[in-house]
Amino acid sequence: MDASSSLHIAMFPWFAMGHLTPYLHLSNKLAKRGHKISFFIPKRTQPKLDNFNLYPHLITFYPINVPHVDGLPQGAETTSDVSFSLAPLIITAMDRTEKDIELLLIRLNPQIVFFDFTHWLPNLTRPLGIKSFQYLIIGPATVSYVRSPPRMRQNMTEADLMQPPEGYPTSSIKLHAHEAKFLASRRNLEFGSGVLFYHRHNTGLMLSDAIGFKGCREIEGPYVDYLEEQFGKPVLLSGPVIPEPPNNVLDEKWGSWLGKFKDGSVIYCALGSEWKLPHDQFQELLLGLELTNMPFLAVLKTPIGFEAIEDALPEGFKERAEGRGIVQSEWIQQQLILEHTSVGCFITHCGTGSLTEALVNKCQIVLLPQVDADHVINARIMGGLLMVGVEVKKGEEDGFFTKESVCKAVEIVMDEENEVGKEVRTNHNKVRNFLLNHNLESACVDSFCQKLRELLR
Repeated sequence: MDASSSLHIAMFPWFAMGHLTPYLHLSNKLAKRGHKISFFIPKRTQPKLDNFNLYPHLITFYPINVPHVDGLPQGAETTSDVSFSLAPLIITAMDRTEKDIELLLIRLNPQIVFFDFTHWLPNLTRPLGIKSFQYLIIGPATVSYVRSPPRMRQNMTEADLMQPPEGYPTSSIKLHAHEAKFLASRRNLEFGSGVLFYHRHNTGLMLSDAIGFKGCREIEGPYVDYLEEQFGKPVLLSGPVIPEPPNNVLDEKWGSWLGKFKDGSVIYCALGSEWKLPHDQFQELLLGLELTNMPFLAVLKTPIGFEAIEDALPEGFKERAEGRGIVQSEWIQQQLILEHTSVGCFITHCGTGSLTEALVNKCQIVLLPQVDADHVINARIMGGLLMVGVEVKKGEEDGFFTKESVCKAVEIVMDEENEVGKEVRTNHNKVRNFLLNHNLESACVDSFCQKLRELLR
């Protein structure tokens, strides 16, 4: 690439592994095209991502000292270090890096800064002549449903949230009662530094120079058009951002264990780096895995009230699962796990990054969304509109699932004779081939870069 056309982009994602990782995947795509990336990352978290930096001559990590906030464990930097209830304190700590970030930006002088949760960034970058770009890990369908101007003009009651907002591109995406109740309860949720959760997001949407998402027009196009009309600013898609192969290999521990089982026979279950299930639901999930009679690897956060994950297991579970089931809470190489030939089913919380990794692999998808709006909307799209996975059934009012409903969803996607399972597998294969078409992603990223350049004019 001609040096005059290359961009210098700073990345400042929310301090959560589910945000840092996709920001780095995008950084790799941009660096591959010759763009320079300055990546702001919590100091002690950097080693977890070093192996995913495929272009260290163009992607430079700038370690951030995360200030301590009363109430946080000593040394906590990201949401994976704390329980979900302490996440607001992580964002408070992140807010307190504002002066350090300003000094970094003055010294580095990037042309654009990508951000998601730091709503104060546009007012910081504007006097410096730097463009602010709110690049969201959640999908445009979710932002359209929950945060579009028509929605924000409502009171955001449970009744409001049960139906899409005015002008929403599809009427088939709707929330269940327990999901609408949870989202309505977040209207007055403080999310760091005394700032309300929705105000933090909406301020960024209103003040940023442009908004961006992962995805392609073939799937996300209608929601992008809707948001451009509603916010009156460019909304860009970066392409599906399929992760490049990392520089490391699967840990021998997991390669050896997975290698004991035949191809396509293992269930991998992971619910993200932030969510902790209530103890009773944690146990139902594990009992559902046991009920399938398939080998499984479950990577789950330790339930609230327990020091160690082993203490929260169902009675006798460890002995019954000996040799065919592992439950652990430590970070794991998910991308490499999903690529292993023995993994045949992935139970996911429906985070955008996890879904992309699932869609480009051959394992079948079971959708177990948490109450986060993006997880829910993603599940409706994947299980309904695209029909590439099967959602675990939950109670309409309480949102609880049972061991039987977990087992049933797995059986549907894994049973080659099941009619629904056949359709899901066929659709998944079509989407997989579509996403893995090299020309698709290449064209999307090239277009994305061109539109970023246009922002600078």
